[in-house]
Amino acid sequence: MAHVEMIQTMILMLTKKATIEEIKEADMGGYYAIRDKAIYPADSVGNPWTAAYIQSIGDVVADLHEDLAAEQKARAVYEHLLTLTDDPLLKDGLRFLREREVVHFQRFGEALRNVEEYDIRKKQF
Repeated sequence: MAHVEMIQTMILMLTKKATIEEIKEADMGGYYAIRDKAIYPADSVGNPWTAAYIQSIGDVVADLHEDLAAEQKARAVYEHLLTLTDDPLLKDGLRFLREREVVHFQRFGEALRNVEEYDIRKKQF
């Protein structure tokens, strides 16, 4: 959720002083008509954020694989966003978030290895 908050803050900073002409030019008229310049957590095509995005089945190995995939997908999104802007401050924020995804991926990988090692030892007893 911290990443969502940071991205939403970036969006606010980029749009809060935008004129109606700039909003129209950015093809954000539909968004403005419904929300003005309010922050609304949604994907790039307007689908609202939902807890359904969080996948969990209750199997720790399956859930950790899901977490690993989610981190890689998020990293890829940040890389795509970096290609869409030339704003140096925005790029710094996006790079920071991308690096956090890399670290999260590494930690989930370590957790998965630990769980798999524990399961192997447990089965040997």
